[in-house]
Amino acid sequence: MKSKNEWMQSVYSPAAQKFPERKYNFKNLSDMEPEPIYTEGDLKDWDAERDLGYPGEFPYTRGVQPSVYRGKLWTMRMFAGFGSAEQTNERFHALLKAGQTGLSTAFDLPTLMGYDSDHPFSKGEVGKCGVAVSSLADMEILFQGIDPTQVTTSMTINSPANAIWAMYIANAQKQGKDLGQVGGTIQNDILKEFIAQKEFIYPPAPSVKLVIDTFEWGPKVLPKWNFISVSGYHIREAGATGVQELAFTLADGFHYVEKALERGLNIDEFAPRISFFWDIHNDFFEEIAKLRAARRIWARQMRDRYGAKNPRSWMLRTHSQTAGVSLPAQQPLNNIARVAIQALAAVLGGTQSLHTDSFDEALALPTEEAATIALRTQQIIAYETGVAGVVDPLAGSYYVEKLTDDIEAAAMGYIEQIRMMGGVEAGIDSGFFQLEMAEAAYRYQREVESKDRIVVGVNEFVQDAVEVPIQLIDPQVERVQEARLAQVRRERDPNRVQAALDALRDTAVTGANSMPAFLECAHAYCTLGEQMDILKTVYGEYVEPAIV
Repeated sequence: MKSKNEWMQSVYSPAAQKFPERKYNFKNLSDMEPEPIYTEGDLKDWDAERDLGYPGEFPYTRGVQPSVYRGKLWTMRMFAGFGSAEQTNERFHALLKAGQTGLSTAFDLPTLMGYDSDHPFSKGEVGKCGVAVSSLADMEILFQGIDPTQVTTSMTINSPANAIWAMYIANAQKQGKDLGQVGGTIQNDILKEFIAQKEFIYPPAPSVKLVIDTFEWGPKVLPKWNFISVSGYHIREAGATGVQELAFTLADGFHYVEKALERGLNIDEFAPRISFFWDIHNDFFEEIAKLRAARRIWARQMRDRYGAKNPRSWMLRTHSQTAGVSLPAQQPLNNIARVAIQALAAVLGGTQSLHTDSFDEALALPTEEAATIALRTQQIIAYETGVAGVVDPLAGSYYVEKLTDDIEAAAMGYIEQIRMMGGVEAGIDSGFFQLEMAEAAYRYQREVESKDRIVVGVNEFVQDAVEVPIQLIDPQVERVQEARLAQVRRERDPNRVQAALDALRDTAVTGANSMPAFLECAHAYCTLGEQMDILKTVYGEYVEPAIV
């Protein structure tokens, strides 16, 4: 059999003279240019036993479970939340009835920033980008009729994560549920807020301290709960490439591990409950290789660098979401196809959980019809395509294995660079992450504007605007929230509220674990804003430095 170089010279080059390659940018979104063809020779340094292995075995390139989807399909967890707790509860029940197998909660901007719905800064934003939750009273309505021991719930909350999680736990306790059987995830990844999403309240050090409180307290009280979802999604949505998303997210995860070890925690007690969250963009093979490389890097670093002994500590378990940033407002129905391709990449990459974006998300929060189409997309992939019948069907592909190696090497280069500069918090202070992502976003935008990268319906194949129905939030939601808050404040025990808030302040001053105090605040019906304000008196508020 002729070599790759011989084939290129004797067959491909002459053919290319007659039919030249298209003048198109073949680079993937991480600026890596693929070769026209891959062969066994491209894997000369590749060792199948060392780099691939079998599913469910170190280094988990092929997946963290032996049977993957032949044993259990990925969790179909659609992101939902808008308006009042009553409205989102209704949407939750509709999604569960439609076949969704897990809940994922979107909170509105005031909640994400730690403000009550009646705060002056909340005006005009209550319920707009998610559901408004200001106290346990809202949480009780939000999950009314939903058994927390039967349905796992993910909550996308970061700066106020401890307080919101405590409200969810308090609601389960009021229902008389065994906390040992309550499963779910809080995002709780504050480092990516400083890097990308910017929904921070306190400076990095005390913010990370609150995260590690959940590492310490969570495994003892809620052993089935994932107390962090280290999130590349928002990093990618802020302009990062796939390689940057992978590297910066894993660096965040390693930072949390190091801080937990500094506290004296046992790595094999907390590491199995760390989960991850990835953005699945348009470049099909890049996204598949990214998930495979992520599992391999995490496994090797956790075992060989951090000394974890439990194989469960080596397993990178992940939720994925199709790329909202890739879905333009122009010709929104085209986004159904984009989402389907991205979802297929997530499945072939071995995700354990998946949210598919709705086609109308560039315009507004999804309508129920759009959300149902997005869920049906997952169900079609699961039941009609056959891809769930074979474990890691792309294993051994010359291109996929080489791309996995290349992405791993590029990501590790970034990770080592971050370690050399003093770690993630030093990178935040210096503006390293912001500058790297800004350059990547600028390069991508230049490619789109010059048509070096085609986006169908945006810079090519353009047509007149298409009208689609959009979800509108009734301004009455704000008044409903204000009235409920006023009722909570009238009916709660003021002495218990003050005692709970004082205890929360004490944990901040002394450095004690904050979760018991947050749980008591939840049961006392302290509002979210009251709790965040108490911590501001001790921790202060973070002001991002200007990066030039």
